Amino acid sequence: MKITVVGSGYVGLVSGACLADVGNMVLCLDVDARKVARLQQGEVPIHEPGLDEVIRRNVAAGRLSFTTDAAEAAAFGTVQFIAVGTPPGEDGSADLQYVLAAARQLARHMTEYRVIVDKSTVPVGTADQVRQAVQQELQARGVDIPFSVVSNPEFLKEGAAIEDFMRPDRIVVGCEDETARKLMRELYAPFQRNHDRMVWMDVRSAELTKYAANAMLATRISFMNELANLAERLGADIELVRQGIGSDPRIGYHFLYPGIGYGGSCFPKDVQALQRTAQASGVELAVLAAVEHANEQQKQRLVDKVVQRFGEDLAGRHFALWGLAFKPNTDDMREAPSLTILHGLLQRGATVAVFDPIAMETGRVAMQAAGIALDRVQFAESANAAVAQADALLIATEWKPFRSPDFEWLKQALKTPVIFDGRNLYDPALVRAQGFEYLAMGR
Repeated sequence: MKITVVGSGYVGLVSGACLADVGNMVLCLDVDARKVARLQQGEVPIHEPGLDEVIRRNVAAGRLSFTTDAAEAAAFGTVQFIAVGTPPGEDGSADLQYVLAAARQLARHMTEYRVIVDKSTVPVGTADQVRQAVQQELQARGVDIPFSVVSNPEFLKEGAAIEDFMRPDRIVVGCEDETARKLMRELYAPFQRNHDRMVWMDVRSAELTKYAANAMLATRISFMNELANLAERLGADIELVRQGIGSDPRIGYHFLYPGIGYGGSCFPKDVQALQRTAQASGVELAVLAAVEHANEQQKQRLVDKVVQRFGEDLAGRHFALWGLAFKPNTDDMREAPSLTILHGLLQRGATVAVFDPIAMETGRVAMQAAGIALDRVQFAESANAAVAQADALLIATEWKPFRSPDFEWLKQALKTPVIFDGRNLYDPALVRAQGFEYLAMGR
């Protein structure tokens, strides 16, 4: 099948590469000529494990190509995915200008039946706006060309996106005509040979499903973070509590790990966007308002622990920070808790040495954008180099290389043997037995 993907960001690249990998012919459209040139050379602008290999393999095979030519893209695929960004507006609502611009661009050049698929995360009712935008462009051209609009939200975890696309838990499709339904079933047949994973519904329900899924996961995270804070006050161990409630099959273990708050490109903006959608409809989502508030508070917890241990004035103090990306296996710094931690430490007079296995460059860019004073941040060449002569170690991202450090070496390298663990990586009894002050989350 011939497929067009509009947008070569995270979702567009992963979707296009994986669809090409099962034999489809895929053309990705992007307005950034420099990015397109890099992709044609096999250079991938984002870090996602395995993605560079899949792109290079399919570019070499002629199944995956990139263009800046909208007319070429519109003429190429019967199925046309819109996978552009939907950044939050000033009020937190999703900004649909890029989605609607993509729809109009396709409509200006289409000459025969097309299935236009909203792959971007969009509010309920977006498909109606896309349909209207396409119809307006066709009327302006004086042509009557049939088309369908489908909602097919993505459920990709950064760091495991290839696996998620190739072996999906479910494939949600909001579709209201039989022609589009047949094409979408044909498109996804290679990804569900074991059993049928298609979940069919109306378009509006599909749009809401994506937001509902992310809001539920964010809720679990904030709930566990608040329980961890309570566990500290009560002298309980949140890890044992996690095991106790996770063993209930109605609850399960996923997304029950307490920490320093969620970040990334999805949960923060999707929770906000769902709230704005509800407000516009006259509905209050009190739980989600609390989830967002709890998450913002949680990002401060590690700084609060540092202040409790070393005092409010941190002038002359130097700390090591392991981890910058909002989660491991990605270089994504959007809404990363590490930025909040850096702000808190630097504002109190400290200096910080940072290390992340992947996100050093994106971290530097994000710090500049956040107004962080880079002259007081050292970018270390390794985790051990960051620790040298630091007053304490802070852990913000649960990268695998951080999970089994040489604790004897760490104790010698630190000025004071103190670890502030925002991700509960270690056994408290083991670390404390080696002479450390170990301040974790809810333990």
